[in-house]
Amino acid sequence: MSTVYQCLVVEDEPLAQNVLKNFIGTHPLLRLAAVCSDAFEAQAVLLEQPVDILFLDINLPQLSGINFLKTLSVKPAIIFTTAYPEFAVEGFELDAVDYLLKPFSLERFLKAVNKVVQARRQETTDNTESFISLKADKKVFRVAVADILHLEALGDYVRVTTIESQYVVNETLRDLLQQLPAKNFLRVHKSFAVAKNRISFLEGNFIRVGTRDIPIGATYREEVLAQLK
Repeated sequence: MSTVYQCLVVEDEPLAQNVLKNFIGTHPLLRLAAVCSDAFEAQAVLLEQPVDILFLDINLPQLSGINFLKTLSVKPAIIFTTAYPEFAVEGFELDAVDYLLKPFSLERFLKAVNKVVQARRQETTDNTESFISLKADKKVFRVAVADILHLEALGDYVRVTTIESQYVVNETLRDLLQQLPAKNFLRVHKSFAVAKNRISFLEGNFIRVGTRDIPIGATYREEVLAQLK
């Protein structure tokens, strides 16, 4: 089954909003999560639901798209949309995937989206090539690393939560993390580690992974913030 990408449009011009809505509607892998007219509306959406691609205008009321992007600790794939080509360099310095100069064609839109899709598929390929064996309930389960959401220490045991299930294994959190790819996981608390690519957002002293808010330990906060940047 192909991955579906949730899209958020942040654009204050009705004409540009309609163009993006129509273009997103033509792509079988894209779904429109919401359309916002300013950064504050967009922030509210990002706190409520996962977003994969953010179509972000630069010239927004109150807070520019570039300054808004700088406030995000966890960033979706960013595609800037603007009528001002002079902002392109700064946009790419903020790791934008692409920069659509208005008015842009459907062909140019699809080229930008394909960059995101290809990058995400490569990430998925890299992650799904590896599996880990977990012994739980007197069975040995072969679990894809890419399916793991978070790990929780329970004394000498660890609860491993995946997309579809949970496994309680007789391992310490430290030992289990040593068996997993270090680049894919982040220790956020003495009792918790999370899959980086499953993080939705950070708010206060908690980080959202899937449907759960995971606490961030005081001694881990600086590293967490550095990793999320």
